[in-house]
Order: sequence, then structure tokens, then C-alpha cells
Amino acid sequence: MKFSIAVVAGFAGSLFIAQAASAAGGFEDQMGRCLQQYANTRDAAQVMLECTADAGKLGDCKVVENSAAGKGFDKAAMCIAEKLPMGAKSGSVKVPFRFPGGA
Repeated sequence: MKFSIAVVAGFAGSLFIAQAASAAGGFEDQMGRCLQQYANTRDAAQVMLECTADAGKLGDCKVVENSAAGKGFDKAAMCIAEKLPMGAKSGSVKVPFRFPGGA
């Protein structure tokens, strides 16, 4: 069974990210570190990962789409996925990331 999880990434943040940060104990910090380490936050990109969800975590992620190949957003998405809270979901999941740029 496949689940689709939307994640809006960027420094501006949203209510969802604020809630995820408090629930995941540092998710927002991890997201910021991953973006600064791997990608230029002034650029925009969309990345789709396909991962296996188990025990509240994502693993075995692979990039299936990347609108800005070679700009590091794939690595940033993989880094962020390590801390993305999954709750009780299990199985194969597609995780779309949208990096709005402009930061």
C-alpha cells in the first residue's frame, strides 16, 4: 500500500512544520541543517522520494524525481527524511518535497 505525504520545505515554515518540529524534537532544525549543507536555499526544487516506513521512521529511501538535478536538493531531501516523523504508517511511501527557494 502506498501513502503520499506532502512536506513543504523552506525556512519560512508552516503550521504543519511547526507542529512536526515539536513532535519530532528538532525536525525543523534538521531541515535547516540539511538545506544549508546540501542545497542553495535561493533556488527552488521539487524532489520525490520513495521510502519504506517502519516503526515511525523512513528507511531505504531513493530519489524517484528531482526537478533540479545536480543542485543538492536530492541529498537535502534524503537528509530531512531521516528525521521526518511517520507515526504508525508502514510500508512503501512516496514523500514529495517542495523547496520554494528565495531564502
